[in-house]
Amino acid sequence: MIDNMKLVPIDQWGLTDKSHLLISGPCSAETPEQVMQTAKDLVKHAPEVKVFRAGIWKPRTRPNNFEGIGIEGLSWLQQVKQETGLLTSVEVANANHVYEALKHGIDILWVGARTTVNPFSVQDIANALRGVDVPVLVKNPINPDLQLWLGAIERIHQAGITRLGAIHRGFSSGQNGRFRNAPVWKLAIELKRILPDLPIICDPSHICGKRDLLLEVSQKALDLAMDGLMIESHPNPDEAWSDKDQQVTPVALSEILHELKVRKPEGVDPDTVDFLSMYRDEIDSIDLEILDTIARRGKVVEKIAQYKKEHKMTILQVNRWDELLKDRLAVAKKLGLDDKFSKELYQQIHLMSIRIQTKVMNEQKNNKTVNP
Repeated sequence: MIDNMKLVPIDQWGLTDKSHLLISGPCSAETPEQVMQTAKDLVKHAPEVKVFRAGIWKPRTRPNNFEGIGIEGLSWLQQVKQETGLLTSVEVANANHVYEALKHGIDILWVGARTTVNPFSVQDIANALRGVDVPVLVKNPINPDLQLWLGAIERIHQAGITRLGAIHRGFSSGQNGRFRNAPVWKLAIELKRILPDLPIICDPSHICGKRDLLLEVSQKALDLAMDGLMIESHPNPDEAWSDKDQQVTPVALSEILHELKVRKPEGVDPDTVDFLSMYRDEIDSIDLEILDTIARRGKVVEKIAQYKKEHKMTILQVNRWDELLKDRLAVAKKLGLDDKFSKELYQQIHLMSIRIQTKVMNEQKNNKTVNP
């Protein structure tokens, strides 16, 4: 199926004359005034944006939170298109959403992360799209499952959609890391390897969760040869009804866009794709994951030190260290890592553990001296 997938290049979608598709607008459509003000500010300050987005139906984790304005908001988007010329896009989560969006002339539909995870829901959307000529973007599922992502893309394509793309919005990790949703760039890279003709848009807003990281992630997305960006904007982000921390004003968005460097994906030979840059970006991502893992390990070590102090235990537990080292070296060997390197690495990790525990012990001792 994947080998026979026929896709229209994004520069032939008839949406923009730029090399990248830029989509922006509020996380949620709140009022007609807020929607129109955002659109007009985008036209004025960020004319590179050609597609206006707004959440009409918002899947929330728990009830009684704002779940979107509903069908009423679609008429607001119609008004935006009439007055500003911007194309419009919304998220759809079921067949009825598809019917209503198409009835109101929405130009682009996207399938959200919470929907992609459910093949039944995706199939319902695909069935509603049969016989329709509309661009569709599919967000990655919440969890890092490439097969679910591919499956959703295949289902939409089987409905006859050829102006089809993906949105990389990051993955839930269950950890309080640097990002709201971990980028796991390697999955987007693997998707591109499997489907080289599939346009991939990056959603830095949902990856970052906070606006001060948007430039960094947007630049990495472009450096990984992604085909566009979807960045949330709002006239007054701090007053937004949903996801206020990750939204920016259209003026701030313009500043981000002007700082971005758009690089060609070709290397010295214009006919050869520069995979080296892509692999280096993947290494950068892995290195950040390694550092984050080591930092989290250190937090656990602090808890161990506290427990040892309370129970009058020594820092060094020789038997535990001997067992741990033998186990880790055996695992490293199975993974094909060099024995010497693996041993030196874990010796350094153990020394760091000793230093952390010693620091905790000394801090507690000093506190007792100050506050007997």
